[in-house]
Amino acid sequence: MNAKKFAQRAIIPLIIVLGTLLLLLMFMPGLRPVPKSATSTVSGAAAIGGAFTLTDQKNQTVTADSLKGRHLLVYFGFTHCPDICPISLQTMTQALEIAGPLGEGVIPVFITVDAERDTPAAMADYIANFHPRFLALTGTADQLRAAADAYRVYFKKAQEQSPGEYMMEHSGFIYFMDGQGQYVTHFNAESTPEEIAARIRVEFGPKR
Repeated sequence: MNAKKFAQRAIIPLIIVLGTLLLLLMFMPGLRPVPKSATSTVSGAAAIGGAFTLTDQKNQTVTADSLKGRHLLVYFGFTHCPDICPISLQTMTQALEIAGPLGEGVIPVFITVDAERDTPAAMADYIANFHPRFLALTGTADQLRAAADAYRVYFKKAQEQSPGEYMMEHSGFIYFMDGQGQYVTHFNAESTPEEIAARIRVEFGPKR
């Protein structure tokens, strides 16, 4: 057998061996190279919550730091809201009532997005319709914008229909924050008082 024929015959097994190795690399997990993106992990808390300085319904200054040590249910809205805001605040009220003693460590917080009309006095009158532990916060336009930005809350003043008569567009989540001001979870307009109470019980109930 001359050298040319020998080389032609020898190359076929070599191709088969190389092809087999390539298939192993492609389909066997232990041998297949894993992209960096597949092994990377995402960690850290959600970027919701942060510093703010506002005024409560008793005209007292309240900061994010002054609330540390207590869990919060936080909702942004405004007192002239016709439906979504009062429903959300009532949902928070009922959730705390359902949670019972386990809910006593939670402060419900209502932060207005309407600096023009929602004075401390207006907030006091409005929040009296809901849970007695409610903290109602207002402030200057810049202070409220800073608080909303910290919680990633959207709001915008709609066009006035007449002087002093307007609506505020805003997102409508209820944020559950822990005693260190860190985000735990959030609830939307479809969440029930029972669902919120159940999450509060998980947070404050016996740890398994």
